[in-house]
Amino acid sequence: MQRKVTIIYYRDDGLELHHKVATFVQNEDGRVIIPQEFKDGKSIIAVCDGEVEILNKVGDRILSVNYIA
Repeated sequence: MQRKVTIIYYRDDGLELHHKVATFVQNEDGRVIIPQEFKDGKSIIAVCDGEVEILNKVGDRILSVNYIA
């Protein structure tokens, strides 16, 4: 069985928070199996059920202020 999730993560080379919506296989217990190639170079913060629309992330306002200044 497959399950659509939103994964929230940091890349190992930065502090910007990222997210990706993807469909992965889930095991019999309902736990999503994230392939190692996706995990490489990332620190996963959360796996959310379905497609989540993130309105604001940590640092978004700081980045926009720095670009205006």
